[in-house]
Amino acid sequence: MTLSARTRTALRGAARFLGEAGLVLWAAVTLAFLVLKAVPGDPVDVMLGPLSSATPEARAMIRADLGLDKPLPTQYASHLGRMVTGDLGMSYQQQRPVSDILTEQLGATMALAAAAMVLAVVLACGAALVTRRGWLRGVADATELLAVSAPVFWTALVLASVFSYQLGWFPIVGGTAAQRVILPAIALALPVAGVLAQVLRHGMDQAESQPFAVTAMARGASHRRLTSHHLMRHGFASTLTLSGFLFGSLLGGAVIVETVFARPGIGRVALGAITNRDLPVVMGVVVFSGIGFLIINAVVDVLARAVDPRLRKAADA
Repeated sequence: MTLSARTRTALRGAARFLGEAGLVLWAAVTLAFLVLKAVPGDPVDVMLGPLSSATPEARAMIRADLGLDKPLPTQYASHLGRMVTGDLGMSYQQQRPVSDILTEQLGATMALAAAAMVLAVVLACGAALVTRRGWLRGVADATELLAVSAPVFWTALVLASVFSYQLGWFPIVGGTAAQRVILPAIALALPVAGVLAQVLRHGMDQAESQPFAVTAMARGASHRRLTSHHLMRHGFASTLTLSGFLFGSLLGGAVIVETVFARPGIGRVALGAITNRDLPVVMGVVVFSGIGFLIINAVVDVLARAVDPRLRKAADA
């Protein structure tokens, strides 16, 4: 049976995506493994604590049970082989399957990241539309630069200090689920919104000088209609693509934000695992985060083609 040209293109695209996804995950896992192994100290000492009275024989037995007595290449091959089969191993500290630990915390982190991304896109679109002209643009540029430059932990601490401890509007402990997610989502969304607003505004400025915009104005289209029906769609395509890449920063920022606001989630699990040198948990977090990042970028790629017909034509060519 002969496949159509579109089907062959789709299959090639899927094969290329799977190959790139496998390469990205392998690189991330390898880098995490090497970095943790380069950190000074013995994981067994961290597990037992400084006041442990375990004998050298007991420590050697624990190292053997965890496979830490094997050469580094053997340990790497063992970790990589398990992950290829979907087995993330057992946590050194909790003695539980890593997949169970991460699954329990995944929902909280994904809810926070999704809320932050939606809020960032809404803020970026609103800022780009309102501040394209006049003195407001200068104010917006300065505000967005501040939002992008400010460390996430500083923004989170300021929000918690003002709106939780002083005003009591959004309690960190107690309250509803919506109240507990608002401040963390704002802390994560502000730097992302600053970048997206600048990109969207620049894209709309470029689109306004294109022939299709000049033609629409010549046909009597108002500036509001030109912006909403043409410029916004043109500028949003690049913004949508960029948002997929920035989603990774949300996962990284979740480590800090979840700690500041005492939220459950993969971020706090990752921080504890790194501190305790719990290698299987760290590797599991890397795999989960990598898969989530790849899925988000695949979805964003599909949405970008739906928004911008030129991308569909390029893919079919």
